[in-house]
Amino acid sequence: MFKRIFGEHGAKNVVTLFHKPSSTASTRVLTLLKQTNAQSVAHATEDQASSHQAQDKAERMEFELDVTEAPPTADQLKSILDYLGGSGAASKVVSGAQDETDAMRRLKADGETFLRPVVVDWNQGKAVVGESESEILSMLRSISKDNKA
Repeated sequence: MFKRIFGEHGAKNVVTLFHKPSSTASTRVLTLLKQTNAQSVAHATEDQASSHQAQDKAERMEFELDVTEAPPTADQLKSILDYLGGSGAASKVVSGAQDETDAMRRLKADGETFLRPVVVDWNQGKAVVGESESEILSMLRSISKDNKA
């Protein structure tokens, strides 16, 4: 219910990219996110200028992009693993991790063990590891569906 009320007041979803500039995949994901967000903002502005009726789907897909090169905090990592399906996801985001406990230990010892890019929509509780454009766009499209509710 909180999400629903919060969304109805026009608050944007926060989408975080855990980014590594030296990674080609991470740079492609950053470009995709920036382009998608810019297109949503452009469509929203056009619609607001031409109509005072309901916002269109593109505007509702708008999100606040947070880009960080830092590894996630322990709480963020726990959330990311939960979003990805629990302990089995540990090796997808932390190099060599066997489970959640091992992932936490490895991340604390060396932040560079965190594998990037990882895109996280904290409001929806979803995450995408890697550069799958279709998975990322699907997650972003579900922002508009979530805001319709």
